[in-house]
Amino acid sequence: MTDDANPLLVPSALPYGLPDYGVIRPEHYLPAFDAAFREHLAEVQRITMVRSMPTFENTIEALERSGESLQRVAHAFYTVSSADATPEIQEIEEQLAPLMAAHEDAITLDAALYWRISQLHERVDELGLDAEQRYLVERRHREMTLAGAGLDDEAKARLTELNQRLSSLSTTFEKNLLTDTNDLAVHFEDAAELDGLSEGELSAAQRAAADRDLDGYLVTLPLFTGHPYLASLRVRESRRRIMEASRSRASRGNENDNAAVLTEIVRLRAERAELLGYPTHAAAITADETARDPQAVERMLRQLAAPAARNAAAEHARLQAIVDETEDAPFAVEAHDWAFYTEKVRQAEYDIDSAALRPWFEAERVLQDGVFAAATKLYGVTFAERTDLSTYHADARVFEVFNEDGSAQGLYILDLYTRDSKRGGAWMNSIVDQSRLRGTKPVVVNNLNVAKPGEGQPTLLTLDEVTTLFHEFGHALHGLFATVTYPHFSGTNVFRDFVEFPSQVNEMWILWPEVLDSYARHHVTGEPLDPAIVQRLQASETFNQGFATSEYLAAAWLDQAWHLLPVGATVDDVAAFEAAALADIGLNDPAVPTRYSSTYFAHVFSGGYSAGYYSYIWSEVLDADTVEWFRTNGGLTRENGDRFRDRLLGVGGSKDPLEAYRDFRGRDAEIAPLLKRRGLDG
Repeated sequence: MTDDANPLLVPSALPYGLPDYGVIRPEHYLPAFDAAFREHLAEVQRITMVRSMPTFENTIEALERSGESLQRVAHAFYTVSSADATPEIQEIEEQLAPLMAAHEDAITLDAALYWRISQLHERVDELGLDAEQRYLVERRHREMTLAGAGLDDEAKARLTELNQRLSSLSTTFEKNLLTDTNDLAVHFEDAAELDGLSEGELSAAQRAAADRDLDGYLVTLPLFTGHPYLASLRVRESRRRIMEASRSRASRGNENDNAAVLTEIVRLRAERAELLGYPTHAAAITADETARDPQAVERMLRQLAAPAARNAAAEHARLQAIVDETEDAPFAVEAHDWAFYTEKVRQAEYDIDSAALRPWFEAERVLQDGVFAAATKLYGVTFAERTDLSTYHADARVFEVFNEDGSAQGLYILDLYTRDSKRGGAWMNSIVDQSRLRGTKPVVVNNLNVAKPGEGQPTLLTLDEVTTLFHEFGHALHGLFATVTYPHFSGTNVFRDFVEFPSQVNEMWILWPEVLDSYARHHVTGEPLDPAIVQRLQASETFNQGFATSEYLAAAWLDQAWHLLPVGATVDDVAAFEAAALADIGLNDPAVPTRYSSTYFAHVFSGGYSAGYYSYIWSEVLDADTVEWFRTNGGLTRENGDRFRDRLLGVGGSKDPLEAYRDFRGRDAEIAPLLKRRGLDG
């Protein structure tokens, strides 16, 4: 195939540069990557061959202009590989992984490029740069230094080998997990086994079975350990089967087992860290985050673990009391029972039936009158669906985003439903990055994994799924609103332990009265959610937080434990390592399993959160403090929205995030609001 015939190698003619997926075929990707790699290397070579001394324009700005074709191809491909990974796409990704790692190293470890940037870094005070330009010089220099650009040739060669192997292993981990997750979907032949599920949930399970040519019902598995259905299923054996399937993913000793994959990843990451001058991978990662070192992370996790475990134990005792009081043949409450009996306690103590709330959370209304409406009230933006624009999958919908003055801001794509070709969990990614230098506006995607009901049935969300949609849309707003000159700072390109902050803040509007009253309407009658129920929901915000905090902290600690291992440490038994790590921090209650066990911990072993899963709780300190600010300053107002947009979301990565936070808040964040929110201040 000639480059001219490849639709990925020419800018898309569609609005905002949206890739024309209607003409892109799997066979286009690898040739496009090959051509884009060559073009990018040639662009960097032209920078390093300049004979005159480095200037910002001939080095840093030229570097920012380079690689545009590669970025276009990569964004188009990785959007598909995560959301619609057919076997053909998976095979391409496996071939691509080491090639991409090698290319990134060829740029990042280029000695001539590093010399030029180092020269600018030494003279940064003399260059007359504006604030964004100065920060860009500092970031480029620090990132290349931390990546190993200053190493000798022998060390660089080994580093490149490690990066390529690690890239391949991460791809293998994700492929194994997706395959095993699909294989472990739980098949039920009789609807009686799923007693307690709603009509819509049964319809979704029936559709999932039919999609695989099965009779009966199929319950597919989310990424996290639990399952939304566990709160409703009355048949204990059905709950047990679902939980057992979930916890056994990629750890069954078959061809999809990830134990050997993840232990090799850990070993190679430790070797790479040592090569770069760090004692552990965790130290290498946190060196360029707001935490700065793993000791700060450990202090926070340990500070929260003890009260979280204490609260979870009290919750466990309350669940056991319910079982002892209500069951004819009492039993010890296990992990698969927790959600079901938690709902009984919620009903008894707060008179709330979470499953009964679903008719008030119809997906389209939540999106239009909740998620979008809150953004309109706060930021003045509006959303118009573009049915004339298609994407990589028929389920993905496109919306054009406009500012209050009518100017175009970007495109937002929502891909709501689960499918076998989509990886688990929920996420945001960019297809096109905003940049004044390149003249591009943002195109961002939100992916969720909501079960798709049968034809003609409404999509009714759980409160957790409503929360996820608001959360991921917070990332989307960050990607849409960041307005920078240089693509290196666009969108959510911020420190990993800051990136969750805007998304967590956006969750605050879920129970905000004027927002909730708009979207929480019965999908048949249109009646609003009873204000008394709303009050009880607000009163129950700390309910079950012992469990929620413990399962999260357990996963965050597992991530740290793996990545605090030094070079030479060996782990022969993944399960035993997990058990010892969780006992060390006091989060080894079998009834409260870790949110992600190692063999299906995709955030850490195939995503971008290695040694960084702590960032959710780290960012939540800022989030809780920000929610406090909004509440004391009038809440959902345009003035508050403009301040948050201009001083935090709008700067993207062009400013130190904690400096941006101080600019917004007037001081550093305090931890007290977080402790209060999670009921850990007792």
